[in-house]
Amino acid sequence: MKAVARIVAELAGGRTALRVLKGEAPLLPRRTGPEEVHLVGGAAGPLGGDDLSLEIEVGPGARLWLRTVAASIALPGRDGAESRLAVHATVGEGGFLAFLPEPIVAAARCRHHNASVVEVAAGARLLWREEAVFGRHGEPPATCGCRRRFAETPGLGTAVTSPSAPRTPTARRSCTARACWQRWSQQRT
Repeated sequence: MKAVARIVAELAGGRTALRVLKGEAPLLPRRTGPEEVHLVGGAAGPLGGDDLSLEIEVGPGARLWLRTVAASIALPGRDGAESRLAVHATVGEGGFLAFLPEPIVAAARCRHHNASVVEVAAGARLLWREEAVFGRHGEPPATCGCRRRFAETPGLGTAVTSPSAPRTPTARRSCTARACWQRWSQQRT
């Protein structure tokens, strides 16, 4: 299955307006507050072979809290194909994005990969958390990879890439990636 979700938050009249809120199962965005959106799983997934994409755009001065209503379970496909979730987010100048989904649980025999790219403008703030749990209770760990890239707008700073999660964990049953971003040097006198 191929599915795309898109969320666009813009500042309008001093308040955040959700200009675009589109999705396809299993990525269904729902407004749950003035500056808050929850992703609802409209179908099982990701399943082996799924190619899912989430596009998030927070305009200058806008604020967005993005969460999920529950953990996602990555399940193996019949043919052993890898499932993929690609997240691309941009945060405009003075904007704020909190990306706080519940964990993705990689069930036994699944092959899943998360890839996130975040572009942050000057004066923007970012709170980002991704967590993966390798295997459900009592089952062997699955194969799951996570890559994140956080970068400021070109010319304003250097890119920071978070370490990748192991594709096949040994002693660890989970991994968490967290990022907080604020260009502190902009506030100095």
